Amino acid sequence: MRLLRFLKPYLHRDTLLPLVALLLLLLAAFKPTVPIPRNIYSYMLVMDISQSMNTKGMHWRGNEVSRLDYAKHLAHDLVAGMPCGTRVSLAFFSGVSVAALYTPIEVCANYATIQDTIARAEWRQAWSGNSRLREGVDSLSRLLRTMPEQTQAIFLTDGEEAPRLHTFNTRDLANFQGAGDWLMVGIGSKEPQPIPKFDENNKLLGYWSAENFVMQPGVAQISQQNLGARDERTASSANDRYQSTMDEEYMLKLSQEIGARYVNGDSLEDVRSEMGKLKPSRRDFSPMHVDWILALIAGALLLSSYAPQRLKKLLKRLSHRLSHPPSAKS
Repeated sequence: MRLLRFLKPYLHRDTLLPLVALLLLLLAAFKPTVPIPRNIYSYMLVMDISQSMNTKGMHWRGNEVSRLDYAKHLAHDLVAGMPCGTRVSLAFFSGVSVAALYTPIEVCANYATIQDTIARAEWRQAWSGNSRLREGVDSLSRLLRTMPEQTQAIFLTDGEEAPRLHTFNTRDLANFQGAGDWLMVGIGSKEPQPIPKFDENNKLLGYWSAENFVMQPGVAQISQQNLGARDERTASSANDRYQSTMDEEYMLKLSQEIGARYVNGDSLEDVRSEMGKLKPSRRDFSPMHVDWILALIAGALLLSSYAPQRLKKLLKRLSHRLSHPPSAKS
């Protein structure tokens, strides 16, 4: 009773509301969360790191960048927009196979690790100079079956098949299974661009010639040992450079063959929208940060504690002016 009598002079609007607002701000500083039920997604971001991804022609925030750099920026922003509870893995595609760097990990707890891995991705991590996408999707299907939970593949690629496809080296995907929860994302310009060729120190040697993407003469492409063998010389002149484009027609056809979705990667929002249409891994409780909600409530309490007084003063001034109009000057 004595405590209440002591506090009674202070328990009025002018002190109580700011005090509650301060307590809410202190609570928000601890970044509290509440569990909410929602769909949980587990993604594997697959990056094509073959040499055609070094081709320029893409633009990010006004600057011309390579396809690989664009894919890295896109992946960075996709991860940045994922809610807590989402799980993410990063994998690379090169040659005829896909390799995962780690199994899917929770995005908020491992955000810095995931973004650092994306930022460090480069073509020199590739284990093959060829790019056999049809073989790669089969490798990815086998890889996904080893994941601890159902995982949706987001495949960022320019769709370049190197060397070019023909009867002997075209894998039949008629009986392919396992791409129902995949999204193929086309990366690259439709304007022809030469593919740069670098050495192991990332020094430009020249550009790939048109012969690089044609089978070696007299070699039957019927075994894994010589599958996709090609000429390694650089172009002797500008006219000899192989001109690469993102073949969207082929990407759409391949996506239909394996039962995957396709989206052009030019728009971040389009990619996010298509990702949202994939089947979730499961439905579970995930943490939602409520610090911003507490901060908004605190701000509203502070405004409500001072606004009535200011409004009362304003109305009083208006009432005074109306009842005592200024006298007219002669």
